[in-house]
Amino acid sequence: MSMTLQKSKLWESLPLPQGPLAGLQSKARKSLESIGFPVSSEEAWRLTDLKLIEEIFNFSALSRSSNLHHVKEFAMPSPPKDGFRLALYPGLDPLSLRPLPDGFSLLDSSELEKTLGRTLKRCGCSQDWPVILNNSCTDNVLALRVKGSDLPSLELVLQGFSGELASSRVILLLEENTQLNLLQVCLGLDQSAHSHLIEIFVGCNASLNHEWLALGGGEASCLANIAIEQEPQSEYALTCVQQGWSFSRLEPYIVQLGGRANTKLRGLQVADHGNQISTNSKIRFDGPEGHLHQIQKGIAAGTSHSIFNGSIEVPQAAQRTNAAQLSRNLLLSNRARIDAKPELKIIADDVKCTHGATVTQLQEEELFYMLSRGIGQTDATKLLLKGFCQEITYSLPISAGRWKVLDQVLKNLRVE
Repeated sequence: MSMTLQKSKLWESLPLPQGPLAGLQSKARKSLESIGFPVSSEEAWRLTDLKLIEEIFNFSALSRSSNLHHVKEFAMPSPPKDGFRLALYPGLDPLSLRPLPDGFSLLDSSELEKTLGRTLKRCGCSQDWPVILNNSCTDNVLALRVKGSDLPSLELVLQGFSGELASSRVILLLEENTQLNLLQVCLGLDQSAHSHLIEIFVGCNASLNHEWLALGGGEASCLANIAIEQEPQSEYALTCVQQGWSFSRLEPYIVQLGGRANTKLRGLQVADHGNQISTNSKIRFDGPEGHLHQIQKGIAAGTSHSIFNGSIEVPQAAQRTNAAQLSRNLLLSNRARIDAKPELKIIADDVKCTHGATVTQLQEEELFYMLSRGIGQTDATKLLLKGFCQEITYSLPISAGRWKVLDQVLKNLRVE
Protein backbone atom coordinates (compact mmCIF):
# COMPACT_ATOMS: atom_id res chain seq x y z
CA MET A 1 0.00 0.00 0.00
CA SER A 2 1.13 3.54 -0.69
CA MET A 3 0.40 4.75 2.86
CA THR A 4 1.95 3.53 6.09
CA LEU A 5 -0.39 3.16 9.02
CA GLN A 6 1.83 5.15 11.38
CA LYS A 7 1.97 8.12 8.99
CA SER A 8 -1.76 8.20 8.26
CA LYS A 9 -4.00 11.11 9.24
CA LEU A 10 -6.12 8.84 11.45
CA TRP A 11 -3.18 7.42 13.37
CA GLU A 12 -1.54 10.79 13.93
CA SER A 13 -4.82 12.31 15.18
CA LEU A 14 -5.52 9.64 17.81
CA PRO A 15 -5.46 11.23 21.28
CA LEU A 16 -3.57 9.65 24.16
CA PRO A 17 -5.39 6.60 25.61
CA GLN A 18 -8.15 7.77 27.91
CA GLY A 19 -11.40 6.73 29.54
CA PRO A 20 -12.39 3.27 30.83
CA LEU A 21 -10.86 1.61 27.76
CA ALA A 22 -7.44 3.27 28.03
CA GLY A 23 -5.58 0.04 28.75
CA LEU A 24 -7.30 -1.74 25.88
CA GLN A 25 -6.52 1.19 23.57
CA SER A 26 -2.79 1.06 24.35
CA LYS A 27 -2.56 -2.69 23.82
CA ALA A 28 -4.56 -2.60 20.59
CA ARG A 29 -2.51 0.26 19.12
CA LYS A 30 0.71 -1.66 19.67
CA SER A 31 -0.85 -4.69 18.02
CA LEU A 32 -2.13 -2.69 15.05
CA GLU A 33 1.24 -1.00 14.57
CA SER A 34 2.78 -4.46 14.38
CA ILE A 35 0.14 -5.88 12.02
CA GLY A 36 -0.29 -2.87 9.75
CA PHE A 37 -2.98 -2.96 7.09
CA PRO A 38 -4.74 -6.17 6.00
CA VAL A 39 -3.21 -7.98 3.03
CA SER A 40 -4.92 -9.76 0.16
CA SER A 41 -3.01 -12.98 0.86
CA GLU A 42 -5.23 -13.47 3.92
CA GLU A 43 -8.39 -15.37 3.00
CA ALA A 44 -10.61 -13.00 4.98
CA TRP A 45 -9.46 -10.06 2.82
CA ARG A 46 -8.90 -11.77 -0.52
CA LEU A 47 -11.95 -10.20 -2.20
CA THR A 48 -11.71 -6.80 -0.51
CA ASP A 49 -10.45 -3.73 -2.32
CA LEU A 50 -7.81 -2.82 0.26
CA LYS A 51 -7.48 0.70 -1.12
CA LEU A 52 -10.85 1.34 0.51
CA ILE A 53 -9.35 0.39 3.88
CA GLU A 54 -6.50 2.81 3.27
CA GLU A 55 -8.98 5.59 2.51
CA ILE A 56 -10.50 5.22 6.00
CA PHE A 57 -7.12 6.24 7.42
CA ASN A 58 -7.39 9.56 5.58
CA PHE A 59 -9.99 10.63 8.16
CA SER A 60 -9.28 12.22 11.53
CA ALA A 61 -10.19 10.39 14.71
CA LEU A 62 -13.44 11.60 16.26
CA SER A 63 -12.77 11.62 19.98
CA ARG A 64 -13.93 13.17 23.26
CA SER A 65 -12.04 16.34 22.40
CA SER A 66 -13.58 16.73 18.94
CA ASN A 67 -15.86 19.64 18.15
CA LEU A 68 -19.36 18.16 17.85
CA HIS A 69 -21.25 21.32 17.03
CA HIS A 70 -22.49 19.55 13.90
CA VAL A 71 -24.16 16.67 15.78
CA LYS A 72 -27.50 17.28 14.04
CA GLU A 73 -26.19 16.96 10.48
CA PHE A 74 -28.50 14.06 9.63
CA ALA A 75 -32.27 14.56 9.77
CA MET A 76 -33.75 11.73 11.82
CA PRO A 77 -37.35 10.66 12.41
CA SER A 78 -38.89 11.00 15.86
CA PRO A 79 -37.90 8.37 18.47
CA PRO A 80 -40.08 5.23 18.62
CA LYS A 81 -43.32 5.61 20.55
CA ASP A 82 -42.96 2.18 22.15
CA GLY A 83 -39.29 2.55 23.05
CA PHE A 84 -36.40 4.89 23.69
CA ARG A 85 -33.49 6.16 21.62
CA LEU A 86 -29.86 6.56 22.58
CA ALA A 87 -27.45 8.40 20.29
CA LEU A 88 -23.80 7.33 20.52
CA TYR A 89 -21.33 10.19 20.02
CA PRO A 90 -17.72 10.12 21.30
CA GLY A 91 -17.37 12.19 24.43
CA LEU A 92 -21.10 12.63 24.98
CA ASP A 93 -23.03 10.65 27.59
CA PRO A 94 -25.95 8.94 25.78
CA LEU A 95 -27.88 8.99 29.08
CA SER A 96 -27.42 12.72 29.73
CA LEU A 97 -30.87 13.61 28.39
CA ARG A 98 -32.90 10.78 29.90
CA PRO A 99 -32.50 7.98 32.45
CA LEU A 100 -32.71 4.32 31.58
CA PRO A 101 -36.19 2.79 31.87
CA ASP A 102 -36.99 -0.07 34.24
CA GLY A 103 -35.31 -3.30 33.21
CA PHE A 104 -32.12 -1.59 31.98
CA SER A 105 -29.06 -0.87 34.12
CA LEU A 106 -25.43 0.08 33.56
CA LEU A 107 -22.69 -2.42 34.34
CA ASP A 108 -20.42 -1.27 37.13
CA SER A 109 -16.64 -1.19 36.69
CA SER A 110 -16.03 -4.72 38.04
CA GLU A 111 -18.78 -6.18 35.84
CA LEU A 112 -17.39 -4.34 32.83
CA GLU A 113 -13.90 -5.68 33.48
CA LYS A 114 -15.22 -9.26 33.56
CA THR A 115 -17.41 -8.82 30.49
CA LEU A 116 -15.34 -6.68 28.11
CA GLY A 117 -14.09 -8.82 25.24
CA ARG A 118 -15.51 -12.08 26.61
CA THR A 119 -17.97 -12.59 23.77
CA LEU A 120 -15.32 -11.70 21.19
CA LYS A 121 -13.04 -14.43 22.54
CA ARG A 122 -15.82 -17.02 22.63
CA CYS A 123 -16.73 -16.16 19.04
CA GLY A 124 -13.08 -16.42 18.01
CA CYS A 125 -12.81 -12.91 16.58
CA SER A 126 -10.96 -10.96 19.29
CA GLN A 127 -7.84 -10.74 17.09
CA ASP A 128 -9.59 -9.84 13.86
CA TRP A 129 -8.28 -6.67 12.22
CA PRO A 130 -11.53 -4.60 12.42
CA VAL A 131 -11.85 -5.49 16.12
CA ILE A 132 -8.28 -4.38 16.83
CA LEU A 133 -8.96 -1.13 14.93
CA ASN A 134 -12.03 -0.48 17.06
CA ASN A 135 -10.11 -1.24 20.25
CA SER A 136 -7.46 1.26 19.14
CA CYS A 137 -9.90 4.13 18.54
CA THR A 138 -12.77 3.72 21.01
CA ASP A 139 -12.39 5.29 24.45
CA ASN A 140 -15.81 4.54 25.93
CA VAL A 141 -18.42 1.79 25.98
CA LEU A 142 -22.17 1.66 26.58
CA ALA A 143 -22.55 -1.49 28.73
CA LEU A 144 -26.10 -2.48 29.72
CA ARG A 145 -27.72 -5.29 31.65
CA VAL A 146 -31.27 -6.03 30.50
CA LYS A 147 -33.87 -7.97 32.46
CA GLY A 148 -37.60 -8.44 31.92
CA SER A 149 -40.20 -9.58 29.38
CA ASP A 150 -42.30 -6.44 28.92
CA LEU A 151 -39.59 -3.98 27.98
CA PRO A 152 -39.62 -0.94 25.70
CA SER A 153 -37.66 -1.36 22.49
CA LEU A 154 -34.13 0.07 22.36
CA GLU A 155 -32.97 2.19 19.42
CA LEU A 156 -29.26 3.01 19.11
CA VAL A 157 -28.25 5.62 16.55
CA LEU A 158 -24.71 6.07 15.23
CA GLN A 159 -24.06 9.09 13.05
CA GLY A 160 -21.21 9.99 10.72
CA PHE A 161 -19.30 13.27 10.74
CA SER A 162 -17.66 14.73 7.66
CA GLY A 163 -13.94 14.12 7.49
CA GLU A 164 -13.82 11.97 10.62
CA LEU A 165 -13.89 8.36 11.81
CA ALA A 166 -16.49 7.79 14.53
CA SER A 167 -15.88 4.70 16.66
CA SER A 168 -18.31 3.18 19.15
CA ARG A 169 -18.71 0.10 21.32
CA VAL A 170 -21.71 -1.50 23.02
CA ILE A 171 -22.20 -4.43 25.41
CA LEU A 172 -25.62 -5.95 26.12
CA LEU A 173 -26.25 -8.69 28.69
CA LEU A 174 -29.72 -10.24 28.40
CA GLU A 175 -30.54 -12.20 31.53
CA GLU A 176 -32.64 -15.36 31.62
CA ASN A 177 -36.19 -15.08 30.25
CA THR A 178 -35.57 -11.55 28.93
CA GLN A 179 -37.22 -10.39 25.71
CA LEU A 180 -35.90 -7.34 23.85
CA ASN A 181 -36.26 -5.61 20.49
CA LEU A 182 -33.08 -3.79 19.46
CA LEU A 183 -32.82 -1.46 16.46
CA GLN A 184 -29.38 -0.10 15.51
CA VAL A 185 -29.17 2.59 12.85
CA CYS A 186 -25.80 3.61 11.42
CA LEU A 187 -25.97 6.79 9.33
CA GLY A 188 -23.21 7.70 6.92
CA LEU A 189 -22.56 11.14 5.51
CA ASP A 190 -20.35 12.01 2.58
CA GLN A 191 -16.65 11.72 3.47
CA SER A 192 -17.13 10.00 6.84
CA ALA A 193 -16.35 6.64 8.38
CA HIS A 194 -17.59 4.35 11.15
CA SER A 195 -16.03 1.65 13.29
CA HIS A 196 -18.61 -0.12 15.45
CA LEU A 197 -18.46 -3.14 17.74
CA ILE A 198 -21.27 -4.72 19.74
CA GLU A 199 -21.04 -7.74 22.06
CA ILE A 200 -24.28 -9.42 23.11
CA PHE A 201 -24.91 -12.23 25.59
CA VAL A 202 -28.33 -13.89 25.26
CA GLY A 203 -29.15 -15.86 28.41
CA CYS A 204 -31.11 -19.08 28.80
CA ASN A 205 -34.71 -18.75 27.53
CA ALA A 206 -34.01 -15.15 26.50
CA SER A 207 -35.05 -13.72 23.14
CA LEU A 208 -33.51 -10.87 21.14
CA ASN A 209 -34.88 -9.44 17.91
CA HIS A 210 -32.01 -7.37 16.48
CA GLU A 211 -32.08 -5.05 13.47
CA TRP A 212 -29.00 -3.44 11.96
CA LEU A 213 -29.71 -0.67 9.43
CA ALA A 214 -26.57 0.74 7.80
CA LEU A 215 -27.72 3.62 5.60
CA GLY A 216 -24.77 5.34 4.01
CA GLY A 217 -24.24 8.14 1.55
CA GLY A 218 -21.57 9.43 -0.80
CA GLU A 219 -18.04 8.38 0.08
CA ALA A 220 -18.91 7.04 3.57
CA SER A 221 -17.35 3.84 4.91
CA CYS A 222 -18.45 1.45 7.65
CA LEU A 223 -16.73 -1.41 9.50
CA ALA A 224 -19.11 -3.18 11.90
CA ASN A 225 -18.68 -6.28 14.06
CA ILE A 226 -21.53 -8.07 15.82
CA ALA A 227 -20.50 -10.78 18.32
CA ILE A 228 -23.23 -12.94 19.88
CA GLU A 229 -23.15 -15.78 22.40
CA GLN A 230 -26.33 -17.75 23.01
CA GLU A 231 -27.13 -20.00 25.94
CA PRO A 232 -29.41 -23.05 25.50
CA GLN A 233 -33.10 -22.38 24.81
CA SER A 234 -32.36 -18.83 23.68
CA GLU A 235 -33.52 -17.18 20.47
CA TYR A 236 -31.64 -14.61 18.43
CA ALA A 237 -32.89 -13.05 15.19
CA LEU A 238 -30.76 -10.59 13.21
CA THR A 239 -31.98 -8.60 10.20
CA CYS A 240 -29.33 -6.49 8.46
CA VAL A 241 -29.68 -3.93 5.67
CA GLN A 242 -26.64 -2.23 4.10
CA GLN A 243 -27.03 0.42 1.42
CA GLY A 244 -25.41 3.58 0.11
CA TRP A 245 -21.85 3.11 1.37
CA SER A 246 -18.73 3.52 -0.70
CA PHE A 247 -17.36 0.68 1.44
CA SER A 248 -19.21 -1.38 4.03
CA ARG A 249 -18.07 -4.56 5.76
CA LEU A 250 -20.36 -6.28 8.28
CA GLU A 251 -19.13 -9.24 10.34
CA PRO A 252 -21.74 -11.08 12.45
CA TYR A 253 -20.13 -13.84 14.55
CA ILE A 254 -22.40 -16.11 16.60
CA VAL A 255 -21.71 -19.03 18.90
CA GLN A 256 -24.33 -21.28 20.48
CA LEU A 257 -22.57 -22.12 23.74
CA GLY A 258 -24.36 -25.36 24.56
CA GLY A 259 -26.52 -25.92 21.53
CA ARG A 260 -30.31 -26.22 21.77
CA ALA A 261 -30.69 -22.59 20.67
CA ASN A 262 -32.38 -20.97 17.69
CA THR A 263 -30.70 -18.45 15.36
CA LYS A 264 -32.23 -16.60 12.42
CA LEU A 265 -30.18 -14.36 10.14
CA ARG A 266 -31.60 -12.24 7.32
CA GLY A 267 -29.48 -9.87 5.30
CA LEU A 268 -29.86 -7.46 2.39
CA GLN A 269 -26.99 -5.54 0.85
CA VAL A 270 -27.41 -3.16 -2.06
CA ALA A 271 -24.38 -1.93 -3.98
CA ASP A 272 -24.40 0.66 -6.77
CA HIS A 273 -21.97 2.94 -8.58
CA GLY A 274 -18.48 1.81 -7.48
CA ASN A 275 -19.53 0.62 -4.00
CA GLN A 276 -18.19 -2.49 -2.31
CA ILE A 277 -20.64 -3.98 0.23
CA SER A 278 -19.82 -7.20 2.06
CA THR A 279 -21.15 -9.50 4.77
CA ASN A 280 -18.82 -11.99 6.41
CA SER A 281 -20.71 -14.19 8.87
CA LYS A 282 -19.58 -17.08 11.03
CA ILE A 283 -21.83 -19.32 13.12
CA ARG A 284 -20.49 -22.06 15.41
CA PHE A 285 -22.47 -24.70 17.32
CA ASP A 286 -20.78 -25.82 20.54
CA GLY A 287 -23.55 -28.21 21.57
CA PRO A 288 -26.29 -30.45 20.16
CA GLU A 289 -29.69 -29.71 18.63
CA GLY A 290 -28.99 -26.16 17.54
CA HIS A 291 -31.02 -24.51 14.77
CA LEU A 292 -30.02 -21.93 12.18
CA HIS A 293 -31.92 -20.38 9.28
CA GLN A 294 -29.92 -17.88 7.24
CA ILE A 295 -30.84 -16.06 4.04
CA GLN A 296 -28.59 -13.40 2.56
CA LYS A 297 -29.62 -11.28 -0.44
CA GLY A 298 -27.44 -9.01 -2.53
CA ILE A 299 -28.02 -6.55 -5.36
CA ALA A 300 -25.17 -5.21 -7.48
CA ALA A 301 -25.59 -2.42 -10.03
CA GLY A 302 -23.30 -0.05 -11.90
CA THR A 303 -19.65 -0.97 -11.31
CA SER A 304 -20.23 -2.17 -7.75
CA HIS A 305 -19.08 -5.30 -5.93
CA SER A 306 -21.26 -7.35 -3.56
CA ILE A 307 -19.60 -9.99 -1.34
CA PHE A 308 -21.04 -12.66 0.93
CA ASN A 309 -18.87 -15.11 2.86
CA GLY A 310 -20.87 -17.26 5.27
CA SER A 311 -19.23 -19.93 7.43
CA ILE A 312 -21.08 -22.55 9.52
CA GLU A 313 -19.04 -24.72 11.91
CA VAL A 314 -20.52 -27.94 13.31
CA PRO A 315 -17.98 -29.70 15.57
CA GLN A 316 -18.35 -33.22 16.97
CA ALA A 317 -20.27 -31.98 20.02
CA ALA A 318 -23.00 -30.47 17.82
CA GLN A 319 -24.96 -33.60 16.97
CA ARG A 320 -28.49 -33.21 15.56
CA THR A 321 -27.77 -29.67 14.37
CA ASN A 322 -30.23 -28.33 11.80
CA ALA A 323 -28.75 -25.48 9.74
CA ALA A 324 -29.76 -23.93 6.42
CA GLN A 325 -27.96 -21.13 4.58
CA LEU A 326 -28.98 -19.53 1.28
CA SER A 327 -27.43 -16.67 -0.67
CA ARG A 328 -29.57 -15.10 -3.42
CA ASN A 329 -28.25 -12.31 -5.60
CA LEU A 330 -29.38 -9.99 -8.39
CA LEU A 331 -26.90 -8.67 -10.94
CA LEU A 332 -28.26 -5.49 -12.55
CA SER A 333 -25.24 -4.58 -14.67
CA ASN A 334 -22.69 -6.49 -16.71
CA ARG A 335 -20.05 -4.25 -15.14
CA ALA A 336 -20.95 -5.19 -11.56
CA ARG A 337 -19.58 -8.17 -9.64
CA ILE A 338 -21.03 -10.58 -7.10
CA ASP A 339 -19.04 -13.07 -5.01
CA ALA A 340 -20.96 -15.54 -2.83
CA LYS A 341 -19.06 -18.07 -0.77
CA PRO A 342 -21.15 -20.20 1.61
CA GLU A 343 -19.09 -22.64 3.70
CA LEU A 344 -19.97 -25.69 5.79
CA LYS A 345 -17.39 -27.16 8.17
CA ILE A 346 -19.00 -30.30 9.56
CA ILE A 347 -17.37 -32.80 11.93
CA ALA A 348 -20.53 -34.15 13.61
CA ASP A 349 -22.13 -37.08 11.76
CA ASP A 350 -25.79 -36.72 12.76
CA VAL A 351 -26.76 -33.34 11.28
CA LYS A 352 -29.00 -31.73 8.70
CA CYS A 353 -27.11 -28.89 7.01
CA THR A 354 -27.74 -27.29 3.64
CA HIS A 355 -26.34 -24.30 1.78
CA GLY A 356 -26.64 -22.75 -1.65
CA ALA A 357 -25.97 -19.63 -3.69
CA THR A 358 -27.58 -18.18 -6.82
CA VAL A 359 -26.77 -15.17 -9.02
CA THR A 360 -29.46 -14.10 -11.48
CA GLN A 361 -30.74 -11.11 -13.41
CA LEU A 362 -34.26 -9.72 -13.48
CA GLN A 363 -36.44 -12.27 -15.19
CA GLU A 364 -37.50 -11.25 -18.70
CA GLU A 365 -40.70 -13.32 -18.41
CA GLU A 366 -41.82 -11.46 -15.31
CA LEU A 367 -41.05 -8.09 -16.88
CA PHE A 368 -42.90 -9.07 -20.06
CA TYR A 369 -45.94 -10.18 -18.03
CA MET A 370 -46.20 -6.80 -16.28
CA LEU A 371 -45.56 -4.86 -19.48
CA SER A 372 -48.34 -6.80 -21.17
CA ARG A 373 -50.67 -5.68 -18.34
CA GLY A 374 -49.98 -2.02 -19.04
CA ILE A 375 -47.32 -1.44 -16.40
CA GLY A 376 -44.47 0.75 -17.64
CA GLN A 377 -40.87 -0.49 -17.82
CA THR A 378 -39.66 1.65 -14.91
CA ASP A 379 -42.55 0.73 -12.61
CA ALA A 380 -42.29 -2.96 -13.52
CA THR A 381 -38.59 -2.98 -12.68
CA LYS A 382 -39.22 -1.25 -9.35
CA LEU A 383 -41.92 -3.78 -8.47
CA LEU A 384 -39.59 -6.72 -9.12
CA LEU A 385 -36.80 -5.14 -7.09
CA LYS A 386 -39.22 -4.31 -4.29
CA GLY A 387 -40.45 -7.91 -4.20
CA PHE A 388 -36.86 -9.19 -4.06
CA CYS A 389 -36.05 -6.94 -1.09
CA GLN A 390 -39.27 -7.41 0.86
CA GLU A 391 -38.43 -10.98 1.80
CA ILE A 392 -35.85 -9.39 4.11
CA THR A 393 -37.39 -6.03 4.98
CA TYR A 394 -40.78 -7.52 5.92
CA SER A 395 -39.20 -8.88 9.09
CA LEU A 396 -38.23 -5.40 10.32
CA PRO A 397 -40.48 -4.11 13.13
CA ILE A 398 -43.12 -1.52 12.40
CA SER A 399 -41.02 1.06 14.25
CA ALA A 400 -38.24 0.68 11.66
CA GLY A 401 -40.63 1.99 9.02
CA ARG A 402 -39.90 5.50 10.34
CA TRP A 403 -36.52 5.21 8.64
CA LYS A 404 -38.11 4.47 5.21
CA VAL A 405 -35.70 1.59 4.66
CA LEU A 406 -37.15 0.26 1.42
CA ASP A 407 -37.25 3.74 -0.09
CA GLN A 408 -33.59 4.19 0.81
CA VAL A 409 -32.67 0.82 -0.70
CA LEU A 410 -34.42 1.41 -4.04
CA LYS A 411 -33.56 5.12 -4.37
CA ASN A 412 -31.56 5.80 -7.55
CA LEU A 413 -30.87 2.08 -8.09
CA ARG A 414 -30.03 1.68 -11.77
CA VAL A 415 -30.73 -1.30 -14.04
CA GLU A 416 -28.60 -1.61 -17.18
